[in-house]
Amino acid sequence: MSESLGGGVVYTETVVHSAPEALVAEAPYQIAIVWLDNGGRLTGRIAGEAVKIGDRVEHAEWRGGVAFFRKAS
Repeated sequence: MSESLGGGVVYTETVVHSAPEALVAEAPYQIAIVWLDNGGRLTGRIAGEAVKIGDRVEHAEWRGGVAFFRKAS
């Protein structure tokens, strides 16, 4: 996927400490459900600075079919 999702607002978030086997080396990592500006919601990973509910985020990239978001500046 190469399409950008634009921005949105964090609806909810959590930090994964006990990851599935394929992602153990990346733990802990943050995931969030993002309420996209276009009206949908999407679960994605957070890259960089941690986010909290209500924070604005922007789509950073796709990795292995997973959307990564970062805190909007």
